[in-house]
Amino acid sequence: MGITNSNKEISVGRIDCGGEFKVTLSVTATPDIVSSPADIVLVLDRSGSMAGSPLANLKSGVKTFIDIVDQATDSAQDGYLGYGTRMGIVSFSDTAAQDCPLTSSVAQLKDTVDGLSAGGSTNHANAFEKAGELFDCSSSNQKVLIMFTDGETTAGPAPAPVAASLRAEGVIIYCIGLKGSQGLDEAALNDWATDPDSTHVFITPDDAELSEIFKNLAINITKPGATDISIEETVTDDFQIISVMTPTKGSANLTGPTTLTWTIGELGAYASEGAALEFLVRHVGSESGLRPVNASVVYQDAEGNQVSFPSPSIQVDCDLTVIPEECPQPVDLTMDSCQSSMEFNAGDLQLEGLGRILQLDVRLKNVCPGRRVALAVILTEEDEEGTEQTVGTKIYTVPAHSGAYCRDILVKCIPFVVPEKTNFCGGGMCAQRRLKARFLAQYLDVDLHCCHVCK
Repeated sequence: MGITNSNKEISVGRIDCGGEFKVTLSVTATPDIVSSPADIVLVLDRSGSMAGSPLANLKSGVKTFIDIVDQATDSAQDGYLGYGTRMGIVSFSDTAAQDCPLTSSVAQLKDTVDGLSAGGSTNHANAFEKAGELFDCSSSNQKVLIMFTDGETTAGPAPAPVAASLRAEGVIIYCIGLKGSQGLDEAALNDWATDPDSTHVFITPDDAELSEIFKNLAINITKPGATDISIEETVTDDFQIISVMTPTKGSANLTGPTTLTWTIGELGAYASEGAALEFLVRHVGSESGLRPVNASVVYQDAEGNQVSFPSPSIQVDCDLTVIPEECPQPVDLTMDSCQSSMEFNAGDLQLEGLGRILQLDVRLKNVCPGRRVALAVILTEEDEEGTEQTVGTKIYTVPAHSGAYCRDILVKCIPFVVPEKTNFCGGGMCAQRRLKARFLAQYLDVDLHCCHVCK
């Protein structure tokens, strides 16, 4: 069967500038369906929410799946699955029914699919039970169960223990979920499916995508296992790989600040097998917005499997920066190209005494969008008796931002000129100064409205 699934996931959808997150690469391989024939049971949701286009697209996808397995097992779509591979169909709503036992007849399978109609609630536990009963315990064939559903469990007992029992008996479980009108418990699908979830669970909000999902799954599960696997991961320049965990199979090494290589000698040569690699990534860029994580993922193996990985993006929120005071305006002057000296009167500037320049930055945390902030800065200095004396006070209005979330705002370059000649300072430019800065911040835009009393 080859590489049956490949995935790349990130641990969070949003980080602050300079934040870190985990990336997970995963692949699953399964032996060739010719050398290792399979018993495949399709478990199909026909509850009331499947009426209309969902059921029509499901039927189309399942029949495409059947045709691809037919072609792969004996190199021809001759109407029969070859080399011992069989397929059966269970459908379910309030209860489940074994609509088609394990068979090699393509016509029998397709006739069963065409005969499905929608109605009733959703009993996943009974569906797993009926599917498990179709498998022949005495057969050496691989056992593969593909569960399709568009809703949460609304009838019968909890399905998770039944699915766990099937997995314990060696059944490989794939789950395909359509986010239907009644909702979908994605966590439940992850719980039912064989690990890793990333290569055994598929979710789509659009029933038009079902044909493509069933097609891709059929193509993948009919390929051979993989050997001499090499996966080279490169993240974009916005990020840096800071650590690589030990993969569940094979070995991985950093080959640069943004690259790593994962090698696996053999995967899925004798039974379906998954492998996963986790690594930690840090944001090192300066731009906010939705940033792509990987520049490329290059896969190679001895069998020539064509494997692609998703390209996730992450929302990066860097600080908004506000500089409340502009620098003094320069005085323009011009020297001619051959002029070696000149005199220029720049105007008057009052200098009251020697002093030191203090420049302060402050970060306002979690400022919500659309709301201005009043910021006050109070600078004091302790005299020789430890009494605080006011040196200066500044008040600013920080403009509202229009981001989608509450975020930090960096207020930079708040300047104070601290005079040296004061009536309480120790005196001299080299004297130690004991300064204290206090910051007060409050929203200017509030939601308070006075109550109007009816008379």
